[in-house]
Amino acid sequence: MEKLFKNDVMSKMERVKTTLNHQELDRAALLEQLSYNPRVIADWTGKTIEGFNYTVDDICAVIRQTCDLVMPPGAPRGTARVTSPDGFVSQNDNWTSWHVSRPFTDEYGAAEWLRRRTVALRAAPFEAAAARTAYRDTMLMLQKKIGDTVILNYSWTGFCSAFDAMGLEIFTFFQLDYPEVLKDFMEALVACELRRVHAVADAALSPVILIPEDFATKQGPIFPPDFLHVYHYPYIRQLAAAWHAHGVKALYHSDGNWKKAIPDLIACNVDGFYCLEPNCGMDIVELKNAWPEMVWAGGVDGVDLLERGTPAQVKAEVRRHIRETNALETGGMFVASSSEINPPIPPENFRAMVAAVGELQNTE
Repeated sequence: MEKLFKNDVMSKMERVKTTLNHQELDRAALLEQLSYNPRVIADWTGKTIEGFNYTVDDICAVIRQTCDLVMPPGAPRGTARVTSPDGFVSQNDNWTSWHVSRPFTDEYGAAEWLRRRTVALRAAPFEAAAARTAYRDTMLMLQKKIGDTVILNYSWTGFCSAFDAMGLEIFTFFQLDYPEVLKDFMEALVACELRRVHAVADAALSPVILIPEDFATKQGPIFPPDFLHVYHYPYIRQLAAAWHAHGVKALYHSDGNWKKAIPDLIACNVDGFYCLEPNCGMDIVELKNAWPEMVWAGGVDGVDLLERGTPAQVKAEVRRHIRETNALETGGMFVASSSEINPPIPPENFRAMVAAVGELQNTE
């Protein structure tokens, strides 16, 4: 059994399942996304890294030493400007990217583009056996690199892919003028994802999945409730039900402040939530204590605290999360940053976050 700390009693898989099931555990479970910070990679591997010159294997070496649950790692993207087959031009910057131009300039062009994409989705061939084999092979290959750490993979409704591709201004006019095009796209995309889920879902590979969509700013949800009830919530509910049918729990992700939407998201039958930004009003202690039946993850502030705070301050915040949510006695809470371990975060602050978890052991 791989241990992050010498006093660990549970395996990583046992700890993840116990956390998801709201049961007493030996220590809090650590969840993170570790693909983006070269200084942290260098610190834990002992390698000299210039710029973003590191590999997925390097990331996996750090994952193995620091995480119970992790999102799949990805190599740095480089700095190339790339054009997609349908005409989107994007600029990469190692750990992020953005659209430089789109193949349309207004809502009419956006509607035509989305119609073509919907047609392509419905026409795409699908072989369940091949999809299952490819998914299993990919998961097992990654598992060899990260040891006992559990993989938190992704499952998308595709909701934010439409407004991200269009930009919010064009999307606003598009969804008013072409609601049937948006609905048709969502139905087609989620149908594709549902058939994939039923082909590949396997609780033995991982007991949990992440549904990552963004629909909020720091002030609150971008879209009104009636819009979300038509174009977003039904599809979250369908995906969660599909994963549940195979014994896999589903966590939901959005950046920003979506506190007003929590009751509606709970009604979608997700099991919990990831990415809680304290500076947006999403305090993990408040949220877990208000909705203790849900799993909560990702509440250690990734900007003011992890980027600009001291190791002592980081440790104090992690202790607050664990103690004030009764996480050791009740599970239901993963310690993680509010986004990911981004490049500005000093290695000593990430080490402090990890160390604080090991210093609070359940000795009863």
